[in-house]
Amino acid sequence: MTAGSMEERAVRTSVLRASFHFKDGATRIADKYHTSPIKIAKSFPLQEQLGVIVMDASPGLLAGDRYELEWHAQSSSHSYITTQSYMKVHPSPLTGKPNGSFISQNFRLEDRAIVEHMPEPVMLYKDARLHSHTNVYLGQGAVWMQADILCPGRTSRKEQFQYAEFRSSISVYCGGELIFAQRQRVIPGKQKLQAPGCWDKMTHMATFCLFTDQLTSAQIVSMKQLAQELPISEFGTHPVVIGLSETQRYGLVASAASTAAWPLQAAMRLLWHGARKIVLGKEPIHLLYS
Repeated sequence: MTAGSMEERAVRTSVLRASFHFKDGATRIADKYHTSPIKIAKSFPLQEQLGVIVMDASPGLLAGDRYELEWHAQSSSHSYITTQSYMKVHPSPLTGKPNGSFISQNFRLEDRAIVEHMPEPVMLYKDARLHSHTNVYLGQGAVWMQADILCPGRTSRKEQFQYAEFRSSISVYCGGELIFAQRQRVIPGKQKLQAPGCWDKMTHMATFCLFTDQLTSAQIVSMKQLAQELPISEFGTHPVVIGLSETQRYGLVASAASTAAWPLQAAMRLLWHGARKIVLGKEPIHLLYS
């Protein structure tokens, strides 16, 4: 789907823009702007960086909703961005003019800026249609991390893989050059997701990304070893499979799958904590659920 057609199908657009700067030895919000229902609910000092919680003051993404989020990390700033709760995507029926739900995020990191984006999982309700697009622009020495988790529906209500469509893209640029591009499209009604070599018996998916032009071969080896040594046996009856690969330039991407969200949240947290120590030389952030 082209950007133009996305604009035609969007009915309501909500915007969140924020800029972070490093001043007087700490990262602070330089400026921010939002339109309902998304906003920054709270920002707070978190060790030596800034923590930001994004709030959606609505039931979730409805048919025709479009969220546009713009993050600008100025030179040497360090921010951690998360969300208040799951992103819930409601049905987008095909009666009349089809209106999906859309989310667009742009991250612009100036030289030596660090952004750790760790949102809560995405929950796709029955007949939901979500198009998610992320663009990342890295300056010299900048570091961008992200962990995201996709849930197939409200499994306790037997709503597994009943959503209509999930489409996502991530593009990462460094110095104006495209260094990574990932595209995904899932249509449960048309694809055999439980076939061998596809999702098999897994239902929940997660992805961890790390990009910086300062990534060294030793750090890559340490991150791969960390992924291989994750305590998968601690996740009980929920199996977890995970693999981490080096991208062509300046990046690491891990993909994981399980039969529930919480084991993937634990696995992503361990990778994130490891990346902070291995790549940033910083201790883990001890949040309430850690």
